[in-house]
Amino acid sequence: MTRYTDAVNDALERLDDLGYERGPEGFVTHGPMCAETLATLGYGDRIPAWVRAYRNGIAHHAPPEPRLAIDATDATDWRSVLGDFDRAGDWEQLFRRELAAEPWRDVLVRWWPRLTPGLVAGLTHGVIRTAHAVRGLAAAPEPGPAQLTELARGLAYWAARYTPLPGHVRFRGQRGLARAMAALPRDELAESGFRGGRGDVEDTGPLGTYPGYQEALRALRPAEAQLLLTEMTAEFAGVYLSHPEVFPIPLVHGITAPAAVRLVLPHLPAELHAPTLAVLWQVQVVMLLDFTRDRRGEDTATADADEYGAPGFAELTARAVEHGDDHVIKLAEACQREHALRPDPRYAAAAYAAQQRIPRYGADFGAATVQAVRRHGPRYGAKST
Repeated sequence: MTRYTDAVNDALERLDDLGYERGPEGFVTHGPMCAETLATLGYGDRIPAWVRAYRNGIAHHAPPEPRLAIDATDATDWRSVLGDFDRAGDWEQLFRRELAAEPWRDVLVRWWPRLTPGLVAGLTHGVIRTAHAVRGLAAAPEPGPAQLTELARGLAYWAARYTPLPGHVRFRGQRGLARAMAALPRDELAESGFRGGRGDVEDTGPLGTYPGYQEALRALRPAEAQLLLTEMTAEFAGVYLSHPEVFPIPLVHGITAPAAVRLVLPHLPAELHAPTLAVLWQVQVVMLLDFTRDRRGEDTATADADEYGAPGFAELTARAVEHGDDHVIKLAEACQREHALRPDPRYAAAAYAAQQRIPRYGADFGAATVQAVRRHGPRYGAKST
């Protein structure tokens, strides 16, 4: 079996020439994230074939060219180009310079609170890519150049697609996560101009006027970070399972984003945990309001999951690898990891449902995905599936 670190480095070398996005719709590049996931699952020997299939799918954009150096010592300078995707190459060069000069954890801790308010960037792919890079670096006996470059790119994509959400979370309410989700008045938003990406999708400001949005940001009672992450992934697994009518890719990130953050928290000081969870809650509120029109099936999701007939995780992950789609693979691994921490039937059922709802890789995969995203796909600061 190919060793994890060797498999990750081999994959990063095979994917090194790809840009941050792909296709005319600007889908996020998933290659490095998914390859690292395959290595985590013990399928490192399958990475070369998976990379070939991935590269033969939707064409990738060229890597961004640096234009003008960003001054990391001048807050006015670097803050002014947050969310400017034309400066993605400059952001990458900034993080490459810092990672060459300092330990990677120091760079991560410095920039994490600066980027956290824009965590929804690219439908959370900035933070997810960063988390996969962190897992790879943490497992390596010695950080390799390819892995440091991958962390630079995760942070750079996050910074270049930085998208803040309106309002501020206050953990001073009385509700647990499930009750706070249930209280959102999703049925009042049928005519929302923002829903499904049909409004001015580069501006998240209108989200602040959604009925129930501001109330939700104040609804949660204080909770320990690891427990709240578990509630986020479990409840959103139930949401995913309960909404087969929704385009099946975006809601995946309501599970994979908090699961990715869990990978990073051990490398961050404790004072950064609560602000990170606050923004994750904002993201989940936005996803619920923007993608779902009601609460159909959510109340009974746990019981329904027991009846779903999902196989065990060994078979689920093997099926995910055979399926080939990057979201399917990453979701199966995240659900397996979350289930190991606190078993819940919704995890396996959600992973199984994704394998049935998301198209397999094949000749028509790219065209089918593009058509579906044009009909249903949202964009929060990026073309983001």
